[in-house]
Amino acid sequence: MEHIGGFQVFLGVLARFWPVWLALAIIMGASFAYKKKLGLYGQLFDSGVGIVGVGICFFWLFTAIFAGTIAPFDPLAQIPIMKDAMPGAIDAASGQVYLFGGDKLARDVFSRMVYGSQIVLIIAPAATAFALMVGITLGLPAGYYGGRIDSVLSFLANLVLAFPVILLFYLLVTPGIMETPIPYGMAGLFFLFPIIFFSALFYTRFKNRPDRVYIQIGLTLLIGGWIYAGLVFDADPFGIVSIEPNQLNIFVAVVFASSPGVFRIVRGLVMDIKTRDYVAAAQTRGESPWYIMLWEILPNARGPLIVDACLRIGYTTILLGTLGYFGLGLAPESPDWGTAIKDASRLLRSFIHPALPPTIALMSFVLGLNLLADALREQSMKD
Repeated sequence: MEHIGGFQVFLGVLARFWPVWLALAIIMGASFAYKKKLGLYGQLFDSGVGIVGVGICFFWLFTAIFAGTIAPFDPLAQIPIMKDAMPGAIDAASGQVYLFGGDKLARDVFSRMVYGSQIVLIIAPAATAFALMVGITLGLPAGYYGGRIDSVLSFLANLVLAFPVILLFYLLVTPGIMETPIPYGMAGLFFLFPIIFFSALFYTRFKNRPDRVYIQIGLTLLIGGWIYAGLVFDADPFGIVSIEPNQLNIFVAVVFASSPGVFRIVRGLVMDIKTRDYVAAAQTRGESPWYIMLWEILPNARGPLIVDACLRIGYTTILLGTLGYFGLGLAPESPDWGTAIKDASRLLRSFIHPALPPTIALMSFVLGLNLLADALREQSMKD
């Protein structure tokens, strides 16, 4: 079997990522040019840490978007001659190069790493966003009202937080649980929170303007109901919104485990911010409690919440990798990074090259999120 040299492999990898380099050049160039007009995002480009963090995150985002162009092979395709092939191996029949070699099932390691980014960048940010919706919707009234509401919600949050995280996820993503209504019931509950949140947001803001509030709440219910039907019941009439049962399982588990942490952060922020003068001024004007929570307190808590969201996406990415490594949640043939590391780890003494690309990809994405969170924390402290 013929091989190309290491430098040629390096150049080949750079060439395969050409859509990513082009997109990065455009977005980063525009960000530098207009950073003074881009608010908090533009301020990230005032520090090296922020630039590196944004660059790494955008790199993997564009990799997920252009995966079909970047990857030379189907991530599930098998070519028998390429079983455990070394990096730079050339298929004599087609002349195609396995840039990172082949795994034990003769699949292209490079293509699987690229397609694995799609799974991570769909589940981790989306699950974190839903966890934020749940935590914010419950944390605002707990911190603002206090009393019995705070006691009940805090007790429930502490109850979940007291459970070991790994064991909790193990229970929630085992294959047998999909035969029960538990995941779908939890999904039906959690996926209501974004609809409730945005409906309350628009109503409190525009309740005195019926021409706008009816349209916005109507669109919220229509779009939210469409997404809700597709995710929970797999009943999207257009076939656009859907989620695999095993992905729904992981999604629900992440939201369930992350929401109490968000709740506690929001509750603490609200208890501090509600003593500020501008909140007292809003109360004097006769604003409703939910208006004050959503339009006076929440915007002033955005800094810590954005930082927490970045860190939480990183934690979720690591968790997905851990679950994949233990063979839980996603299908065994999935190209996600955790499953790829698990498959490669069984033959580390003989072949180390299949394990390195998904490991480095996972590490670099989490590093980018941590750097981004550090830069955001610095900017929020300045503000």
